[in-house]
Amino acid sequence: MAEQNDEGGQKADLDWLYRRGPEEAPDPLAGRPARVTSTFNRADVQRHEQEFLAERARRQAQQQARPAQAQPGGSAQYVSRGQQPGGYGAANAVSRHAGSGPTGGGNGAPPRRPVPAPVPATRPPRRRRPRHPVRNFFRTFFIILLAWLVYTVAVPVRAFASMPQVDWEPAAAGRPSQQPGTAILLVGSDSREHLTEEQKAALGTGDAEGQRTDTIMILYTPPWGGRSVLISVPRDSYVTIPGYGRNKVNAAYSFGGAPLLTQTIEGATGLRMDGYMEIGFAGFAGMIDAVKGVQVCLDEPMADPLANIDLPAGCQTLNGDNALGYVRHRYGDPEGDLGRAKRQREVIAKVGKKVMSPTTVANPVRWWNVNEALSKAITRGKDMGPGVALGAGRGMVSVAGGKGLTLQVPVSNSSGWSDDGQSVVIWDSARASRMFGLLAQGDTKDMDQFAS
Repeated sequence: MAEQNDEGGQKADLDWLYRRGPEEAPDPLAGRPARVTSTFNRADVQRHEQEFLAERARRQAQQQARPAQAQPGGSAQYVSRGQQPGGYGAANAVSRHAGSGPTGGGNGAPPRRPVPAPVPATRPPRRRRPRHPVRNFFRTFFIILLAWLVYTVAVPVRAFASMPQVDWEPAAAGRPSQQPGTAILLVGSDSREHLTEEQKAALGTGDAEGQRTDTIMILYTPPWGGRSVLISVPRDSYVTIPGYGRNKVNAAYSFGGAPLLTQTIEGATGLRMDGYMEIGFAGFAGMIDAVKGVQVCLDEPMADPLANIDLPAGCQTLNGDNALGYVRHRYGDPEGDLGRAKRQREVIAKVGKKVMSPTTVANPVRWWNVNEALSKAITRGKDMGPGVALGAGRGMVSVAGGKGLTLQVPVSNSSGWSDDGQSVVIWDSARASRMFGLLAQGDTKDMDQFAS
């Protein structure tokens, strides 16, 4: 039986080799001799069969040794013997030949196994290395720090831009020349605008005969490196008001508003004001509440019905309304207006210190609330640029931090009398001229001599 199978396989190979059709091929199962139409004799046929089988074995060995070729498109394909370059037949002949044995190889030839074409070599996707936890921490930290710095700067810039503005500069003719550094005129008016009825009743009628200035200060910031100086100008200072003669300095505000007050201060001091800031009663109380109050220490009780204040002795934290009465109190004070000016400088310095404290700056909500209160409390002069505001801020930080000085205009008589019978404050003209002369030169290193 095996011989018949082998003989049938060989006849099939010969039919394929000599291009014989099925009708010309012998039927191996019929037991009849094959009809050969070829011109070759029997010896030639056997010789060709041996050569054919040897060639087939050699090519099959070469096929198994060489790598399979990839088909166009890059996908792996099975490559058969008839598809190799230099093959000896078509694919249907190979398939036909493959069926001659149980393993696909006839006549004792090795099995013909399809060889898969290798996948083209591609670069594997690069695996992203996980970030180190420490590196992630510092990256997040710097992002948060940058955002906080931007927020810290942007909030006061926004507050400054949203402040109400007022005309304040006098006519250019006759103004002092520009001195080094920055000089800001700080004014606290007794305006009752925006006050509630309860607050108006609490303030009483004292000093309500007309809109005047309860507080007048000069904040001078020298060029980089010098000490800033906050100088109180007593509101009852007897000075010359342009166009109105000699009078109390705070009357200039009621006569001509901020421009006339600025002109009066420049004429009395010889300093040119670079900026102007004004705060009313309501704004002052709101600013104190925004910083959660200020602490003061009293050696004895303080009671003043005109200022609506009744404070016990000892250290205590004042809210906005009590702090307003504290800085307005003067009746019953042995120093009168000079004592009130001292308390005003004290509270301004404490407010500045709390505004710039780390607990305020580092707290985004509190920082926003404080700057929002300042933007509503302060009215700034028109055309007051950010450079001037920066100089004022630097000076206030210096004073609040204890590196600057708080002074008062030198006074020779705090209980003087004017020609028309008013109680006024008389300056010590010699010392005052010397102090303002040093400031006009940008020199603050010898300001301690004017401390009182």
